[in-house]
Amino acid sequence: MATPAALSPRGGLPAVRLDHGPVWRLWWQRNERLALGAFGLVLLMAMWELVVRLGLVRALFVSSPSGIVRAFAEALDRGTLWTDISISLAEFALGYVAAAILGIVIGIAAGWYRRLNYIASPWLAAWYATPHIALIPLIILWFGIGLQYKVFYVFLVSFFSVVINALAGVQSAEAKYLEVAKSFRASQATVFRTVVLPGSLPFILTGLRLAAGRAWVGVVVSELVGANQGLGFMINLAGTMLDTGRAMMGIVMLGIFGVALGEVLGRVEKRFDVWRPQRA
Repeated sequence: MATPAALSPRGGLPAVRLDHGPVWRLWWQRNERLALGAFGLVLLMAMWELVVRLGLVRALFVSSPSGIVRAFAEALDRGTLWTDISISLAEFALGYVAAAILGIVIGIAAGWYRRLNYIASPWLAAWYATPHIALIPLIILWFGIGLQYKVFYVFLVSFFSVVINALAGVQSAEAKYLEVAKSFRASQATVFRTVVLPGSLPFILTGLRLAAGRAWVGVVVSELVGANQGLGFMINLAGTMLDTGRAMMGIVMLGIFGVALGEVLGRVEKRFDVWRPQRA
């Protein structure tokens, strides 16, 4: 907090002194989650490195943080790392965007039109309950092990999170708002645009966030099962060759990307959470 101002030695505007105690408390309140998360990560890395260096676990099976950094530097020197990353990101982007677009359209349509909901619900329930990994041999038979197979699998595992949440969002429109709109003789298009769509947006964003995590898992699973490029293929190949440093480097990169993606989508979802209907 500012104390009474003293004149600046050069004259003019007064010099303002800050009380560092309240400033640091304010910083801590704003960044407590980030600071504690960073502290926990650093502590875990230090303990991990110490355990490996003391020989409490065999480095052949569990690499250390320093070993992962060395593996990262070696991968950069070989020039294959960015190719694997770009392949995995392309598979994620294509499959996820297709699932998001189609899932939102079908979910909103099935939630808005009762008869379409009757038609789509059994199929959605059946496909959602089916273990998608069991379909990989069939998908490979259809598409081979190229880009199309992995994009389709990513689409398949992420589609249902979007469509189910979009459908639930449309059906969650509060009756009192619908009654008000009807009392003013609003058209169906106006009711949908001003009541249903804003109310369903938080549910759609939740579905997109959940679908993003499933899509990233789908990328890795599809590459582990059948691929010749990508981060999942790199991890599988490194594990086969007992190169734990490189394998764990790939796992760490997957985790970093997943955390960053979840954080971004979580912030977007939180931004629109005030639109979520409140139940009494």
